[in-house]
Amino acid sequence: MAQRTLIVTWGTGLGDVATVVAELSPEIDDVRVQRLTQALTDFSAAAWRTYTHPASAAESLEINSEGWRRQGDRDALSKAADALINPNLPHAGTMIQSYVPTEEAAHCVGRALHAIDDAALRDVIVNEVESELDALERAELGDLTGRARQAVLLSREGASPVQVEAADRLLQRNPLNGEALFIEVDPVAAGVAAAHWLQAAADVTARRSGLVPTVVVMEADNIEALPHRTPTTVLEMMSAGLSPYATVTALVRGAMAAAEGRVPDLDALLEQIDEINELTHELGSSSHANEALRDEVRTTPLDPSRPARDLLEDLLLGIHGCWLLYQEYADTADEEEIGENVEEVYERSTAAFIEELRVEAKAHRSRVL
Repeated sequence: MAQRTLIVTWGTGLGDVATVVAELSPEIDDVRVQRLTQALTDFSAAAWRTYTHPASAAESLEINSEGWRRQGDRDALSKAADALINPNLPHAGTMIQSYVPTEEAAHCVGRALHAIDDAALRDVIVNEVESELDALERAELGDLTGRARQAVLLSREGASPVQVEAADRLLQRNPLNGEALFIEVDPVAAGVAAAHWLQAAADVTARRSGLVPTVVVMEADNIEALPHRTPTTVLEMMSAGLSPYATVTALVRGAMAAAEGRVPDLDALLEQIDEINELTHELGSSSHANEALRDEVRTTPLDPSRPARDLLEDLLLGIHGCWLLYQEYADTADEEEIGENVEEVYERSTAAFIEELRVEAKAHRSRVL
C-alpha cells in the first residue's frame, strides 16, 4: 500500500535532503494532493527567483522597470503566510489574480489548501513555507547552512561579499583543490574568488614562462586537454580592466539570459557571425570545416542550465592549467636533477607554485574584496 506522506526535498551539492512535512489523511484524494504539491513547488521556484534575480542586480529601480518588478516580487513574500490562510477565491464567476508572481503563487497554495479544507494541514504548510522563506533570507545574508544550502546549486546575478570572502579563504587554504567550494559556498561568489586566484596563477605562470597571462591556459591545453575557452575569456576581460566581480557576474548574467531564450549581447553575437562568415569565405567550399566553424557560434561560453557551477569548474581547471605550465617550465629549469629526483623536483616546484600563488593573490586581494 502506498504511503500518503508529503515530503520536501532540496539539494546540497552533496546529494538531496528530504524531510517529512505531513502524513496525509486518506480522505484527501490524489488530485487535490497533487495540486497542493505542484502549487508548493511553483511557490518555491518563484520565491527563490527573487534570490537568483535580486533587485540590486537590475539596472534601474524606477517604476515599471525590471528592478522595480523584482523588488515587488521580493516584498510580496512578507504576505505569503496570509495568502495561504486567506487566499483570493472565485466569487460570482470572477477571481482576483495578482500580477506579482510570488504573491499569486502564494494564493495558489492557499486555494489548494482551501480545497482540501484541513486546518491542521494548513498550519503545517504555513510553517513549511515560513521555513523555506527563512532559508532564502539567510542565503541572501550569506549564511548557507541548513536548508539555505540549496543556494549552492543556484546561479545568481550578484554575489554576497560574505560568500566571496568565504570562498577566498577556502582557496587560500588549498588553491589546487576547490572541492569545498561546490558544497559550502554560493557558486557565483566562489567564481568571483576563483577568477581572482586564476589571475594570480596566470601572472605567476607568465613570469615563469615568459608568456603573457592571457594565453597561459591555452598554452597549458597543449600539455593536458582543458576547457581553456572560458578561463581565457575571463583573463581577457580582467586584462581589459574589469574586476573579478564584474567579469563573473556579467558572464553568469548572460548565460541566465540565454537560458530564458534571450540574446545577452547581440553585438557580440553578430561579430562572431561576421568572423565566421569571413573565415568560411576564405576556406571556400569545405563543408566539414564550415560546419565546425559554425559550431563555434555561442550566445554564451557557459552552460545555460548551470552557468555559475560551469564557470566555477572551468576557472578551477584554469588554475590547474597554470600549475601544469608552471610545472613544465620548472622541469626545464631543474633539468639536471630530473633524472635522479623526479618526485622531489615535482613536489618542490608544486610547493613553489602554491607559495608564489598565495603571495600574488594576497598582494592583489583588494580586487576581490
